[in-house]
Parts: sequence; structure tokens; C-alpha cells
Amino acid sequence: MIAFGCIAVLLAGGAMYSREFLSPEYLLQQLQISAFLGVIASGAMLVILIGHIDLSIPWTVTLGAMMATAVAGWYGTPGEILAIPAGILCGALVGLVNGLGVAYLRLPSMIFTLGMNAVVQGLMVLHTGGSAPQDHATDAMHFLAVARPILGIPNALFMWIIVGAAVIFLLNRTAFGRRVYAVGNREQAAYLSGVNTNAVIIGCFVLSGAAAAFAGVLLAGYSTKAYQAMGDSYLLPAIAAVVLGGTNVLGGRGNYLGTIAGVILITLLQSILAVMQMEEAGRQIIYGTVIIVMLLAYGRGDVARR
Repeated sequence: MIAFGCIAVLLAGGAMYSREFLSPEYLLQQLQISAFLGVIASGAMLVILIGHIDLSIPWTVTLGAMMATAVAGWYGTPGEILAIPAGILCGALVGLVNGLGVAYLRLPSMIFTLGMNAVVQGLMVLHTGGSAPQDHATDAMHFLAVARPILGIPNALFMWIIVGAAVIFLLNRTAFGRRVYAVGNREQAAYLSGVNTNAVIIGCFVLSGAAAAFAGVLLAGYSTKAYQAMGDSYLLPAIAAVVLGGTNVLGGRGNYLGTIAGVILITLLQSILAVMQMEEAGRQIIYGTVIIVMLLAYGRGDVARR
């Protein structure tokens, strides 16, 4: 797989630049950072597999973080227990609205989810009055995102493993997973064969929203609080990680192992550019060039197979 080959090249190049690049502590730190992107990409992959795209990810991430910290601040001890489920539920509700709009109104997912992103942004600005939220992350959120109680491995990585295992099981061991691939290959044919395509579309968007919100909860725990636009930097990397991992941008083909490789690849690329202290303009040029080249490598084959 191309992504794994690029990871090996990046690791070798980073080791030549700095000996610390291959140290266990540095690699664990990168995996911890990868975990947040990995959780988001898990949901994004499900939507891409059915031939759609979710552009509401940025502010769904922010919504999950802000609502989790807000619930904890509003209700004290009971709120701390409900904070994480509340944040995830808010993201799932955004995904439900996205799914209903795409499935029943037959609106293009790119346009509808982009509009939902703007709606959620407006709601969060109203919620905070345009200023930074004053509520802080709970101890449980901080523990899930930062603590390393088992062999020094970050809990955030275990969260990604759990989410990833759930996605793998869903896609490979359930009827819903088979229907996801069927809808992605040809929605009309899946419908004629008896698949409730609308339910599949809605389910994928709900899971995408829940995953994005959960990542927001983890990010709030990592930074101790939520803040405006905290999910903006994750939209392109999440979609790129899925596509760079070999998932067909037109839907119907892809596996989660490739998404893992895509997430790690993007995280390492960002890390190397930061270690090299390259100016922001140079980082964007290299980052964008790598993504375009790999998208072309996969995309041409995907179109040809269509």
C-alpha cells in the first residue's frame, strides 16, 4: 500500500534529520496526536464509503467539546457524569440532521453538510457570546485524553483503538457494513435489491457526527477546555487520511487499515515539517503537494474502474 511505503520513507527521513525522531517517547506522542484525527477519520470514512462527504466535521468537533464542558459546568457532579455522553449525543444529532437532509431531501451532501457546519457555528457563537468558553474539561475527559496508566501508552490511543475496532467490526461482521459497501457501489441497485438505503445513509452520518463530537471531547480533555473553531484544522486532514488510505472517493471500496495508515502518514508529515522549522508557506506547499500526488495515484485508478 502506498501510504505504508510513504510512512517508512518519512520515518527514515526523520531519523536522518534527528535521532530523537524514532525514540519511543516521540513516537508515542505522535500516536497520541494521531488518535484525535483517527477518531474523526473513522466517522468520515463511513460517509465516504457510501459516496458522500461530511463537511460539518469542524464545528461538530467544537460542538462536542463545548457541550461536554458546558454540561459539566451547569450540573456539577451529575454533569461530570453526563458530560461525555452529552457531547457525543449532540454530534450524533447533527449527523442525524445531515442524514435526513441527504437521504430524504436528496440534497448534495457537500452543500447540505457545509450549511449545517455554518448553522452549528452560529449556535456555538450564540452559546458563548463570541468569547472563549469559561467551562473546563472534567477529570474524566482529561484522563481519557492525556493519562498513561498502562505501560505509558496514552489513553487517547486506546480510545482510537476502541473506535477503530468498532468500525472494523461494523464493516466486516454486520449486515449494516455490507449494505454500506452496497450503497457506495451503486445506491439504486442496492435499493432494488431490498436495502433500506435511506437508513444506511442516515446511520453513516449519525456515526460520523458522533465520532467528530467524541474527538472534540478528547481534544477538550487534552487542552483542558473547549475553544472556538477547535475543529477547523481537522477537516482536510481527516478526509485526506481516508482517501490516502485507499478508500474510493466515489464510495464502495476501502478498508480501515488504510485509514489508519493515512492518519499516521499525515501526522508524521505535519510533525516533520514542524521539526524542520519550515515556514508556514513552505509547509502548506509540501503538505498540499503530497496530498494531491497521492490523490491522483488513487483517484485515476478509481475512475478507471468506474
